Amino acid sequence: MSANPIGIFDSGIGGTSIWKEIKLLLPNENTLYLADSANAPYGLKGKEIITNLSIKNTEYLLQKDCKLIVVACNTATTNAIKLLREKYQVPFIGIEPAIKPAALNSKSKAIGVLATKGTLTSELFYTTTSLYASGLKVVEQIGEGLVELIEMGKIDSQEMTSLLKSYLKPMLDANIDYLVLGCTHYPYLIPLLKELIPNHIKIIDSGEAVARQTKAVLEKHDLLNSQTINTENQFFTNGNPEILKTILGSPYHVTYLDF
Repeated sequence: MSANPIGIFDSGIGGTSIWKEIKLLLPNENTLYLADSANAPYGLKGKEIITNLSIKNTEYLLQKDCKLIVVACNTATTNAIKLLREKYQVPFIGIEPAIKPAALNSKSKAIGVLATKGTLTSELFYTTTSLYASGLKVVEQIGEGLVELIEMGKIDSQEMTSLLKSYLKPMLDANIDYLVLGCTHYPYLIPLLKELIPNHIKIIDSGEAVARQTKAVLEKHDLLNSQTINTENQFFTNGNPEILKTILGSPYHVTYLDF
């Protein structure tokens, strides 16, 4: 079973930012990535719809014999992972905004959180923020429209720049020194974000922490892949395969899935 793939799903291509960190830390692992781009973004959907989509994605990955599932979507994690863990035997790794390191290290006592509506309004986000950031000013911003532009391959567009400027303004006005990215799509915006914010503001996403947690859980369950040759990385999308292919780069193949 240790040679079975790690399953990863997201509302689209954003979770590939998590996949890249996992492959960097665990190069021997086989992986299977599922992009539910036809239903992106999850952040504007209700809890029931998000949960049902997460169940559908999970069951597809289980049919492919995945040994562990990474819910590489903040919105799906915050709304559905509790139920997924109760419903299925396989280990799950979730994603949530990295509020804790930002809150603990902030000198200005003000941090910004750029996330989807589904994440910012979730019980898990509220609990985490209350626990770690009670003495700080937390400037929350729904990144409306960002996921859609990323899914269309318009990362460097003028529309993207205009949206980000408007979303960052209240954060900059509040003198934040940390910007927390609360959506796995958003790390693809880091080069652009760095052009729009002062150098002293640190940008935090969850990728490395998720990869470390994935390794720890595989070790705990004795599921690390001991084979070191012919690793396989499979990518499936029900959206435009070319967009996902562009994000991944060569030599990866993307399969369209009527899903």
